[in-house]
Amino acid sequence: MSQAVIIGNGDFPKKAYPRELIRQADIIVCCDRGFLSFLRHREGIFKDGKRLPDVVIGDMDSLPARIQKEYSSIMVHVTEQEENDQTKAIRHILANFKDVDTIHIIGATGKRECHTIGNISLLMEYARLFGACGDPGEGCVYIDLVSDYTTSFAITDSCELMVGEGRAISIFTPDNSLQIKSEGLVWPTDGVHFDNWWKATLNKAGADTVKLTLSHKSIALVMLD
Repeated sequence: MSQAVIIGNGDFPKKAYPRELIRQADIIVCCDRGFLSFLRHREGIFKDGKRLPDVVIGDMDSLPARIQKEYSSIMVHVTEQEENDQTKAIRHILANFKDVDTIHIIGATGKRECHTIGNISLLMEYARLFGACGDPGEGCVYIDLVSDYTTSFAITDSCELMVGEGRAISIFTPDNSLQIKSEGLVWPTDGVHFDNWWKATLNKAGADTVKLTLSHKSIALVMLD
């Protein structure tokens, strides 16, 4: 099995962990103008500084024509506007790289807050559509979004997460009927009514393993520091 990395046009990571994910990736897919960001930083990541992505995908509305021409062999032009370039990249990987079992999304946050919120929330959509989440079922893909500050992923059912004692953890859900009982958190979520985003943020793991029990199958977003 193999790992893929998707690189967006948000803040390119400076810290070691997300940069190592790029270095170790078997497949690299850049979203449109994220390709320019990749080109600017690749010498600091790869020893020979010559690695190219396997695919550059998007509507190409923000990528200069000369770049599209120079690297035409790796360009995948998708004109439809119903989905953003990040989702186009996810679909392309799932359709064309069947041995990928892990996808890390990098460079999807920072700059514009609307893009940051939208890109992170799409993790829950990928769980609904493809079963691709932080606790995937058999035969499904693990997917997360990694920045210099957090690792985020979706869950769709009760699960146990190996997070490490002391790690900051926040939980979000658009389902205000969902109840989430917890074990291993410093502040249990048992009585939380998820009617606003902040309700289960800034918690902390009191044990290496955190158990979350959902009242019914639904969707939630977990964000770790």
